Amino acid sequence: MTTTRPMRADARRNHERLLRVARAAFAEHGTDAALEDIARRAGVGIGTLYRHFPNRHALMNAVFQDAVAALLDRSRELAHADEPCTALVEWLRAIVTHAGEYRGLARALMSASYDPSSALSQCSVPLRAAGERLLTRAQEAGVVRRDVSIGDLMQLTNAIALAAEQDSADPALADRLLTLTLRGLKP
Repeated sequence: MTTTRPMRADARRNHERLLRVARAAFAEHGTDAALEDIARRAGVGIGTLYRHFPNRHALMNAVFQDAVAALLDRSRELAHADEPCTALVEWLRAIVTHAGEYRGLARALMSASYDPSSALSQCSVPLRAAGERLLTRAQEAGVVRRDVSIGDLMQLTNAIALAAEQDSADPALADRLLTLTLRGLKP
């Protein structure tokens, strides 16, 4: 059995500062922000960043844990909604919104869905399970086709967020694309 030692106070401060700076850098420059710049702005060396986060996806996973937790909470709230299709649609809209918050996130989530070894799969696996429950409920209610998979829906939501990211002059694009896509879900 292995035990994880608690972080020293200085290491914990570095970890928290790296997360805070990375969140700001991702918001400002997208998820392709230079890791060296994040480390410098956090007041640490690049080696310290890599000790805490062995790669970009590990850092992204840590940065987005609060958003993932909120999406999982929302899926639990929607799990017992009176209208399963409406619940699924509302949750998919929340996924599109999340994926569109940081330039590059949708692309990274799409690629992580094909790579179970990616640290970002720690975000996508629980989201996929939460979405699967909502989708199954809508399918059992007869309001969503049986041949629709949660993998397809997750890829579509990320593709929609990516398309909207390319056309920032049209803030309603993601919602229009999602509405158009969802019309194809009905039996």
